[in-house]
Amino acid sequence: MKPIRNLLTLTCVLAMLPHGKLIAASHSDAALIKQDPQANITDVYSFIGADGNGGKVLNVVVHVRPFSEPGDGPFYDRFSDFALYSIHIANPSTGETELTYNFNFSSVTGDLKNPNTIFQYGVGTRIGSIENIGDDAQNYVQTYGVEMERSKSKESLSDMTRIVPPPNVGENVTPHYNDENGVAVSGATTAEELDIYTSQAIYPLPRGYRVFAGPREDGFYADTPAIFDLFASRVLDNNGNLADGLGQDGDGVDGFKGYNVLAYGIQIPLTELQGVTGFPTVGVYASVSRSNRKFNGKGRIKQNGKFIQVNRMGNPLFNELLVGSVDKDLYNRTTPDVDAELFAKYALTSEVAILINTLYGTEFVTTNRTDLRGIFIPDVLRVNTSTEPVRLSGQVGFNRLSFLGGDNTQSGGPSGWPNGRRFGDDVVDIALTAIANGPSYTPPITPVGDNVDSNDQEFHQVFPYSATPHAGTTNRKDP
Repeated sequence: MKPIRNLLTLTCVLAMLPHGKLIAASHSDAALIKQDPQANITDVYSFIGADGNGGKVLNVVVHVRPFSEPGDGPFYDRFSDFALYSIHIANPSTGETELTYNFNFSSVTGDLKNPNTIFQYGVGTRIGSIENIGDDAQNYVQTYGVEMERSKSKESLSDMTRIVPPPNVGENVTPHYNDENGVAVSGATTAEELDIYTSQAIYPLPRGYRVFAGPREDGFYADTPAIFDLFASRVLDNNGNLADGLGQDGDGVDGFKGYNVLAYGIQIPLTELQGVTGFPTVGVYASVSRSNRKFNGKGRIKQNGKFIQVNRMGNPLFNELLVGSVDKDLYNRTTPDVDAELFAKYALTSEVAILINTLYGTEFVTTNRTDLRGIFIPDVLRVNTSTEPVRLSGQVGFNRLSFLGGDNTQSGGPSGWPNGRRFGDDVVDIALTAIANGPSYTPPITPVGDNVDSNDQEFHQVFPYSATPHAGTTNRKDP
């Protein structure tokens, strides 16, 4: 192995990422949640956008259920009815939760239109393609409701009638997701360009809220197979050319290509956030909680007991890449207000920097990483809501490296992570650059990455922003 002398940038990027999850966002962050994929959060996105009426909203979209196979019929993946999927608005300095939005989902078995068929989609009271969400060809329909909690009071924002759109089964069952070849179409620049399943599943709620929940494409991209193979050379290799940094050739292998996730998201009017401590800057994180199941004498399942948190996420890459194995499950059971006490040590001492130093002979700073502590503790996405709506992937001026690529807001701060997180932000490259260059970040900054520089699907530029889910019959996972 040849030494990589200019890996300085790796430390820089880590400075902006959560300690413990650097490479796979949060797809496989802890032992216990790995056994419960439906409750496993993969990514949290939050950024300022326009509401269409000249105002601004805080967008929050959460992805769960990693490595969802697009063609996994007949049931495909669906939200758990014994889980509480939550979005939290928190004090950006202390991590204390001040406002919560809970998504509750209906039964995973449901009231089938045709219980005597093996088909969940395409065969109901009619055989054929699904033309509208919930129609007579969509045999199984999952629904959900949204509740808001603030200051120990609760308010229902919607009843349990909001419909989850069908998975992208393929060109025969869900043709409106796909082109003439049965391949998912994505990258809508206006709401009118969204496919009918997605557009029908966006629901307006009181006071300017809008919500969505349904299958989406996994928007995280990284060569995690090579990273966890002790930073195999293809991750950082740049064919010996250091002029443009390391790991920037785009020749890596995206370990998440071809997979889908489940997404739930909300657009929050800024007027709803003005009572939050620290406003106009807010902290954002997500959690999933579980309740027990109880079978009665007739074999029916009922919820038994209170919800218990089993997973949480704020910044990308914190728990997975920074937090030690002994504390990973503890992290998922706690809330950000205890991060300073329990998990700050993992930000202050960078195991990733130690590893790269050992493997490649570099001299990255490994201790007293106060720069990383400042980004990840408490582990919430900090979003400055006073800026203009930020640039989105596919728009002029967007750069996957956020401020490292010159993509800043009018006030001079980052347009993307660590100012919230946009779809398309290359959080792995940002984090690696931070690890390599911090805590001093002395110019010139050398970009360091994993040689994967784009997602395998275009993102939408309108809510819900997540890309169209891959079709079950045409998705590909090979490079």
